Amino acid sequence: MTASFLGRETDLGCLDALRSRHPVHVPQVLVVSGLSGVGKTTLAIHWLHRHIGSFPDGHLHADLGAHSPADGSGPVPADAVLEAFLVALGVPSIPVGTAQRSALWRSATVDLRLAVLLDDAASAAQVRPLLSAGPSVLTVVTSRARLTELSVEGSRGYQLEGLSTDAALELLTLGGGARVGRERQAAREVVRLCGRLPLAVGLASAHLALRPHRSVSTLVRYLSQEPGAVDTLRVNGESVIRTALDMSYRLLPPDPAKLYRRMGLLPTDRYDLFMLAAIAPEDVRPASFGHRPETVARATDAAVHTLVEANLLKETGPDTYEFHTLVQSHARQLGEERADAERHDVLDRLVDWCLATAAVAEDILAPGHRLPGYDGLLHAVAPTPLNGPQEALRWLDTRRSTLMSAVRHCAREGRYAHCWRLTDVMWPLFLRFRPAELWIEAHHLGLDAARRCGARAGEGRMLTSGAIGLRAAGAYAEAAQWYQQALDMAADDGDPRLQAQAVNGLGHICLLTHRLDDAREYFETALRLREAIGYRRGAALSRRRLGETLLAAGDMPGAARCLRRALHELRSLGEDYEATRALALLGYALCRAEDHERGVRLLRQAELGFHADGAAHSEHWEGRCLEWLGAAAEARGDRAEAALLYKAARKLFRRLDLTDVGRLDEALRRL
Repeated sequence: MTASFLGRETDLGCLDALRSRHPVHVPQVLVVSGLSGVGKTTLAIHWLHRHIGSFPDGHLHADLGAHSPADGSGPVPADAVLEAFLVALGVPSIPVGTAQRSALWRSATVDLRLAVLLDDAASAAQVRPLLSAGPSVLTVVTSRARLTELSVEGSRGYQLEGLSTDAALELLTLGGGARVGRERQAAREVVRLCGRLPLAVGLASAHLALRPHRSVSTLVRYLSQEPGAVDTLRVNGESVIRTALDMSYRLLPPDPAKLYRRMGLLPTDRYDLFMLAAIAPEDVRPASFGHRPETVARATDAAVHTLVEANLLKETGPDTYEFHTLVQSHARQLGEERADAERHDVLDRLVDWCLATAAVAEDILAPGHRLPGYDGLLHAVAPTPLNGPQEALRWLDTRRSTLMSAVRHCAREGRYAHCWRLTDVMWPLFLRFRPAELWIEAHHLGLDAARRCGARAGEGRMLTSGAIGLRAAGAYAEAAQWYQQALDMAADDGDPRLQAQAVNGLGHICLLTHRLDDAREYFETALRLREAIGYRRGAALSRRRLGETLLAAGDMPGAARCLRRALHELRSLGEDYEATRALALLGYALCRAEDHERGVRLLRQAELGFHADGAAHSEHWEGRCLEWLGAAAEARGDRAEAALLYKAARKLFRRLDLTDVGRLDEALRRL
């Protein structure tokens, strides 16, 4: 391999496979597409050179000039290319006109064994007159667009991606030398920021060669700051990557170009059709969102299809997409050049989509959580449909940074009702994944927003839900202060539901700090309040907490009675997650009461529920079940089984809570 051609053996093999599967009696057309700088031309030339002996009648190469500078020199007309090809074949008399020259080209090559490279094609229409009729003629077309229209002519497409990380590091080493090996992590970050594009990585390598005393970490700093690799990597003062992407952008029709710019403003690297339908400009979106969600999204599909066809957007799954790293940076720059009003409009519409889809996830995962009377903001746009608990959890997990960006935007721009409402419908994200910093920040912003817009119910919800986040982070004193504020507000407003929530929270803090008598009194008070107002879900949750308190106090029969009743009530309400928590606690209580057979059976059942991709899925609670099963195994003297279970729990907790890891390390040392 040459210095400019590394790590492409797999791609060469794929082209070989495409060629071998093609019928021998028809002309073969291969379209190699991909981003500017990905190495399409280099790959095509190397591949054709490998097969030079298969084409004794020669190789022809034409630059079709789709992305030549905007000076009127390109794209090259098909009749000019045909004239050059016919001259090269020795045709003595060349007619005037594209149709006549194309017909002569087809007849002149029908019996030839010829390889033709059509480089940098603008469109299928430009390529079509240049295709031969000869069954032994191989035509390779390179283009930034996929040119799917050529499939009518029997073309096969090959999408060229960036280099593997290892190959990109090897290319970086050519200029960076030993620095790349010494600063391996920084080198990997350079490769990531360059999107593993050979052109960008090659320019970074040349930059290091030119600056032999510059560290790789310093280069990372330059590339990660605005304007990033798109503008930083230059040749003779020209930002070649920016220039190339500008050319691709200028070829877009108006609607896809508008969508491209607006996508660049979104704080995410994952897109789906429903998100894009929400943020699309007025002339791309349908006039009303009163249609079915699928209809709304499909109205944007034509613009999205154009971006995919132009290789500016990559399809990653059914109706899901992502930008290449450098393309995203380019789209963001273009978006930020627009008027402030357009930028605010994009982010406001993103908030609407976040609210709508988070509400769908909440309905699936926490059906009893919704505050009544506050749904007006949830229907401004069509949500992304979520098909069951697994999709809802995956959406929340992968969108957490986007959701948090939307909360911050609302707080910053004074959309206070949207701010606290979005924080509230994100509850399943906080409860299942326990992202402590995000949980606490969102509720600080949500609490301030609820107070600013005078939403008393929202203020109470932010106080109690935010206190749970503070409690989960171990900030017990601050959590107690939030609960006390909620309790004082409930007394002022005569709100027994909020009063019960605050009292229940104070009881949990007492439980965690081993003030068991106080905890029991708080939970019994909360239970009475919730039963008095007919709040069945809340009463079941208070009863479960009361069972935990009795468990901690060593009253196993009392704990089992409370937990069995809570389990029955939560199951009857369809609260799968909360019911499975009660099931796990009941199993643990039975094991503590030395009813090991039944206790282990219930713990295993709960662990499977938390592990499965269903409504009860929770890595935190799966880890707790494994830890309790380990304790049961240790109690009956099976140290080997206990060690396996403790290690499995520790593996889960390593991603979630280092406090739990320390407790399990102690348990493993004890064995």
